[in-house]
Amino acid sequence: MNLPIDILETFWKHKYFRPLQEDIIDHVMKGNDTFVLMATGSGKSICFQIPALTKNGICIVISPLIALMNNQVAELKKRNIKAMALSHSYSHSELSTLLDNCIYGNYKFLYMSPERLQQEIIQERIKQMNVNLIAIDEAHCISQWGHDFRPAYKNIHVLRNLKPNIPCIALTASATQNVVDDILKELKFEKGKVFKQTFSRDNLAYMVFEAEDKMYKIKQILNKNPSSSIIYVRNRKSTIDISNTLNNSSFSATHYHGGLSSDEKQQNFSDWMNNRSQVMVATNAFGMGIDKPDVKTVIHIDLPDSLESYFQEAGRAGRDGKKAFAIILRNKNDEQRAYSQFIKTLPTVNFIKLVYKKLCNYFQVSFGEGAYTTHNFNFHNFCKTYQLNTTLTFNTLMVLDRSSVLNFNQNFKRNSNIQIIASNNELFEYLRKNQKLNGIVQTLLRTYGGIFDQSVNINTQQISDKMGYSEGEIITFLKQLENDFIIKLHLKKTDAEITFIEPREDEKTINRFALNIQHLNTQKENNLKAVIQYISDHKTCKSKQLLQYFGESIKLPCGMCSFCIEHNEGEKIICTKKNRQSVKELLKNNSSMSSREILSRLQIPESTLKTVLKLLLEKEEITITDYNTYKLTKQ
Repeated sequence: MNLPIDILETFWKHKYFRPLQEDIIDHVMKGNDTFVLMATGSGKSICFQIPALTKNGICIVISPLIALMNNQVAELKKRNIKAMALSHSYSHSELSTLLDNCIYGNYKFLYMSPERLQQEIIQERIKQMNVNLIAIDEAHCISQWGHDFRPAYKNIHVLRNLKPNIPCIALTASATQNVVDDILKELKFEKGKVFKQTFSRDNLAYMVFEAEDKMYKIKQILNKNPSSSIIYVRNRKSTIDISNTLNNSSFSATHYHGGLSSDEKQQNFSDWMNNRSQVMVATNAFGMGIDKPDVKTVIHIDLPDSLESYFQEAGRAGRDGKKAFAIILRNKNDEQRAYSQFIKTLPTVNFIKLVYKKLCNYFQVSFGEGAYTTHNFNFHNFCKTYQLNTTLTFNTLMVLDRSSVLNFNQNFKRNSNIQIIASNNELFEYLRKNQKLNGIVQTLLRTYGGIFDQSVNINTQQISDKMGYSEGEIITFLKQLENDFIIKLHLKKTDAEITFIEPREDEKTINRFALNIQHLNTQKENNLKAVIQYISDHKTCKSKQLLQYFGESIKLPCGMCSFCIEHNEGEKIICTKKNRQSVKELLKNNSSMSSREILSRLQIPESTLKTVLKLLLEKEEITITDYNTYKLTKQ
């Protein structure tokens, strides 16, 4: 049972490893530090899960995403493998019990965030654990050059110090050479080996199309390729609007975003996975843990924030090896919109200082106090009180959370939500008799799409601002609608919790990571510039552009991207492949030949022959003799 292949077959029901997996597992099992760069869906998690299962003890997994942790733990539990994730807020006694289970309860995997690792109780209990492997998932978060840098990842050395003789494996799906070098340096992988899968996807056609009417273009694409598809959009409302439009246009579509209930997510995901819905319209919250091989098209309606994230999302197409398409639809307004969304919403150091100070005042936290105090937090009320931009303030709270100044526990999924349960006729008749409620119903209908079809999150403060009533009056109106069986209503007073992790020190608190903030903002701007360069370059094969960004190169254009199709590169490549074979056949029957002899025998354009000979020389399939003739390397 301790052989990797036996474990693979017993728990995963597979008889063979995927490319690179077996070599990686063997390297880890020998006690070596290991860096893994493999595409999304290529089975990275197997590379640390199987080595951990071959030995006594527990594997500690550091991951930045709660959803990803919970997904992997759920998959392990389904295979009867004991695993847990420290993904929620726990009291000291609850956390102590969970950690005792890891020490004495025969657990094989413990997942936690890098921020959680900084807790003293965690570090003390890790000392007592029989750790057999340390796994760093989403390792690009370690690097200041990565597209999703997390400052807490810089402190993972704590784990290595606690368990200095335990091997470490770091894994990511997309990283430039700068990021790879930075990760190896940060983790002190002086003798570690890098396993790097090529970024090339021979079956995936990368397309960039100009489209003023994107909905019309989407319908064209889906009609031409009536197979499983994903459409990525920027916001939650768009997932509902576009899926409704597609369903009204004879397509079958569903949607996915972070605000759906667990039941809704599961149902929509199941419909798409089982092809009851052709199209999944989703925000970038959708994608983790997906293993659907027959996805034919991945369409981005809005520009992604980086080529790393685009490559991951695009890579969900064509995992069955059949030809598939990764498409970006762009128009003249997209660059400015992307800049407004991704760059203008980045908080400056001064704004972060302002929000932190206002937050301390809001909760009446005095200087030198507040550490480990938890407060119910009404985000929108806070922004309104201090007249703060909501998007910038939200991003500031995320920065403070990532920098371990505070814990921003978002309960937006448990926000107030409503669904209209009356029919159109019933609602019309009700409003005719209750004119005073007409305003709030019309506001709800204009603000929240899909409110007849499903329960949607609402912001009572936002409705209050729009209508000019107090929030208390809005809640009274909603309760009357509920009592009259017009809506189904669930109210929640606060939408988040704030836990201060360290005492209030204002300027000093923020100054210690101010340089990180400035660097990260610059990096995000560079990431977006790379995306804009990618969609704007009309002189280079799209596959070549992506591979060059990740430090790879290909000799010939791919032949099937939007650039290659427009410039007939596909036909040229087919021609080149055919002529390559013709030259090899000719040389097979002759000891050696000059280029003039080959040209006279094959009767192809001289420029084509030069390309063919150059390619065959690069691939070392032919050589040049002392007489300046060509012959096969292996006769």
